[in-house]
Amino acid sequence: MDQSARYADLSLKEDDLIKGDRHILVAYHMQPATGYGYLETAAHIAAESSTGTNVEVCTTDDFTKGVDALVYEIDEAKGVMKVAYPIELFDRNMIDGRAMIVSFLTLAIGNNQGQGDVKCLKMHDFYVPWSMLRLFDGPSKDITDMWDILGRPRVNGGYIAGTIIKPKLGLRPEPFAKAAYQFWLGGDFIKNDEPQGNQVFCPAKKVYPLVYDAMKRAMDETGQAKLFSANITADDHYEMLARADFLLETFGPDANKLAFLVDGYVGGPGMVTTARRQYPDQYLHYHRAGHGAVTSPSALRGYTAFVLSKMSRLQGASGIHVGTMGYGKMEGAADDRDIAYMIERDSADGPYYHQEWHGMKPTTPIISGGMNALRLPGFFENLGHGNVINTSGGGSYGHIDSPAAGAISLRQSYECWKAGADPIEFAKEHKEFARAFESFPGDADKLFPGWRDKLGVHK
Repeated sequence: MDQSARYADLSLKEDDLIKGDRHILVAYHMQPATGYGYLETAAHIAAESSTGTNVEVCTTDDFTKGVDALVYEIDEAKGVMKVAYPIELFDRNMIDGRAMIVSFLTLAIGNNQGQGDVKCLKMHDFYVPWSMLRLFDGPSKDITDMWDILGRPRVNGGYIAGTIIKPKLGLRPEPFAKAAYQFWLGGDFIKNDEPQGNQVFCPAKKVYPLVYDAMKRAMDETGQAKLFSANITADDHYEMLARADFLLETFGPDANKLAFLVDGYVGGPGMVTTARRQYPDQYLHYHRAGHGAVTSPSALRGYTAFVLSKMSRLQGASGIHVGTMGYGKMEGAADDRDIAYMIERDSADGPYYHQEWHGMKPTTPIISGGMNALRLPGFFENLGHGNVINTSGGGSYGHIDSPAAGAISLRQSYECWKAGADPIEFAKEHKEFARAFESFPGDADKLFPGWRDKLGVHK
């Protein structure tokens, strides 16, 4: 059934829709299945995403038609379609009238992903009007709170050198805490890797007190504050709260140095919002484990990593992993910096929409996945700044001298870039950074040909 007469209006202008402040706009890449027309399929997507189905129903009235989602633009040659969703369509909390990402996903990504007339459909961008934006929580803490704890300025406080306890699984409590202590002697921030939680060989009630002891000893020895991001992810709401409460009790007077890590993709929006609302005084660390199942550039359905990150800011994530923009081991490209700009700036351009955030706190880009001191200068140059958290597992524990030396090399790498120095010349005066060349010779050969002769290193 062709529903384009009802669910498409190509005379609508995007600027007018934005000025009207009454629609969430969504841009998709779509290809219809063989035998179906482009506008016909696009209209069916809008219908299935809002008030329609595949047949006419007797319960439809004039009010219902007034909240139809409408296709307002198509570019068949580029495979792009845009839909305007009236804000009245979206579910609101009964207790406080707030908006929810669950409802946005239910409509904009729900049944339309499985329609038989759709070959592929992927959300690439969305726009949220002020009338809806103000109903989302947004972050309660951001990187400025981290800089405060570390004794840095609240503006351009700079790079936070972090790591992930490696191996990601297999360490018992004592070796785990020892690994944390070794890094903290040189670095700022440690996070649980996403599978780490309450394994039988490393129970949370045993390992976290040891980690806190390691933190205190490192702070005493260095005279510097340290940060720990603990995984509270769980299937059950009460289990997640139990983990968080135990951590707060354990870290006691240093609880402000504790972030809560939530696997927001596999756990879902409810888990992120629960952590945001129950623990507004903690930095909320959104780990996106599993996201590549739908966000990978090779995936033909779902939504992009850009969309995931933009949603995380609405939900209230203080920081989210954004990949390494092609400089690490994961999928990515240099223009992924637009993901970072969208979540950290108050005004930013996406692939299809400009978004004003109206003062909503930013979400910190967290950089992770195969990074080390040699790869960071190029990353910073591409991004244009170093106001990020970087968690380098192998880049720290793979340093030839020690995890602390690895952490120091990471910070020196930032200082090298910030000073506009030549990395080889900088290395001659900074031992830990210099030793990173020997620690990661494959990267050194690729990025800095001839480094051995210049640094006097020979096999």
